[in-house]
Amino acid sequence: MAACCSWNDVLQYETNKVIRIQSGTYGTIKWVLHLIIFSYVSFALVSDKLYQRKEPVISSVHTKVKGIAEVTENVMEGGVMKSVRRIFDPADYTFPMQQGNSFFVMTNFLKSENQEQKLCPEFPTRSALCHSDKSCKKGWMDPQSKGIRTGKCIQYDETRRTCEVSAWCPAEEGKVAPRPALLRSAENFTVLIKNNIDFPGHNYTTRNILPDLNTSCTFHKTRSPQCPIFRLGDIFQEAGENFSEVAVQGGIMGIEIYWDCNLDSWSHRCYPRYSFRRLDDKYTNESLIPGYNFRYAKYYKENKVEKRTLIKAFGIRFDILVFGTGGKFDIIQLVVYIGSTLSYFGLATVFIDLLINTYSGAFCRSRVYPYCKCCEPCAINEHYYRKKCESIMEPKPTLKYVSFVDEPCIRMVEQQLLGKSLQVVKGQEVPRPQMDFTELSRLSLSLHDSPPVSGQPEEIQLLCKEVPPRSGHSPGWCQCGKCLPSQLPENRRALEELCCRRKPGRCITTSELFWKLVLSRQALQLLLLYQEPLLVLEEEATNRRLRHRAYRCYATWRFGSQDMADFAILPSCCRWRIRKEFPKTEGQYTGFQYPY
Repeated sequence: MAACCSWNDVLQYETNKVIRIQSGTYGTIKWVLHLIIFSYVSFALVSDKLYQRKEPVISSVHTKVKGIAEVTENVMEGGVMKSVRRIFDPADYTFPMQQGNSFFVMTNFLKSENQEQKLCPEFPTRSALCHSDKSCKKGWMDPQSKGIRTGKCIQYDETRRTCEVSAWCPAEEGKVAPRPALLRSAENFTVLIKNNIDFPGHNYTTRNILPDLNTSCTFHKTRSPQCPIFRLGDIFQEAGENFSEVAVQGGIMGIEIYWDCNLDSWSHRCYPRYSFRRLDDKYTNESLIPGYNFRYAKYYKENKVEKRTLIKAFGIRFDILVFGTGGKFDIIQLVVYIGSTLSYFGLATVFIDLLINTYSGAFCRSRVYPYCKCCEPCAINEHYYRKKCESIMEPKPTLKYVSFVDEPCIRMVEQQLLGKSLQVVKGQEVPRPQMDFTELSRLSLSLHDSPPVSGQPEEIQLLCKEVPPRSGHSPGWCQCGKCLPSQLPENRRALEELCCRRKPGRCITTSELFWKLVLSRQALQLLLLYQEPLLVLEEEATNRRLRHRAYRCYATWRFGSQDMADFAILPSCCRWRIRKEFPKTEGQYTGFQYPY
């Protein structure tokens, strides 16, 4: 688009030119593709509710776990091991988590009772075993140790000696988690999840507990999908896990609550959908610390001595993940969606253009398809391609076009000549453009009988293969005997060293068409007056304009395309014949000038 320089340039509208192809095949393809695209766009609009403005959910979660478990523990009393039955309620096995939307249920544990701060042997691990005091560095604090070493190596049992430490004694033993889990009955515990959500942009608030909730219900995927009370065993079953196995070492389970809310009044729906998945790595081996556990202590005083019971708790952490969106009809979203999908209908044009371009290539432009019925579509597409596409070359000083009367093609020369005449430069062959007879106004219009030009016979012979006699003034590269040496400087002389023929033969200037299309003064004057009806010029100026119009008529006749005509080099014989008919009074002819 040209730069704006006035209001007339601003207040204008530009549109694309459309070529309409009357074809049943391509018309059917277009409407089938449009139907498919329209069906997809309509389905996506309705199914994904793309006419709504969506907003992410904001939520809060509160949980309550209920259940009673009976645990039998082995306790040392008075040097005698006794079995003690204990009842665990929610206060014993649930722990508030530091992060939100999580809760922990203990399923297994290890106890270290009656610990008090004093000196004692460390539990025998590889780094704690010793043979003498030299092996125990005083003040050493191993991250895996339970205290600070005193520098002594003392007896731990009958066979092993370990470093003495100042710690909570007796030191915690490195026992493995009991199997089966002590609180394996936690599988029957239930948890109530209260989830409040809000969509502030839509001014809408709700929760997952319905007003008519039956408090005795338990969640089931098909029978009771909206019940917020979950049995722990059912959560693991839905996730495809074994509760008894996970309860031994512990793990992490995710409870996903997805809200897909349609807040339109005519189709209102806003209910949660629950799903479950295990979040920790269940394939981790023993050496990589599997499961989920932590330690906590219960402190008390006995005979004014502070003591504690250390508990290593194994269990399951439940992370509640709430996500979703709420959507409500919005006219702006609908308009944006419609505008963005209009471009999809252009896919039909792209696809059909691809078919035309693919099946109108070099193979179809060859001479094969006239003899092959399977190539008939190629010929049809080639016709469409010529009507639709126009190839042009980038205008640059090294680009030139030449045409020989005894060759069917046009040659493109895209290089500096470096003193080499155009007559001997081979160049690249390009097809001759189809002549559009509606553009005959570019050529001379007078094709009726007119008086012959002075110096020409009354009846001009047609071009034939007879080799004409060579003029004594014609240069060596001339093949028609009518060319003259160039008058340009030596560095530009190669541009005019061009004959109308590649091989010896009669000159094109002896053709009747050359006289009627190029040299007819009456026709050239008519073309000038067609452009400027009131043109009145002196003889010299008239000759100059007629000469230039004759150059253009020859280029249009022989090269057809306006782009090629702009860079066409006229043969020496034609150029001098035109100059002879419309001479310049004085001075030297300028020769070929680039249009850009």
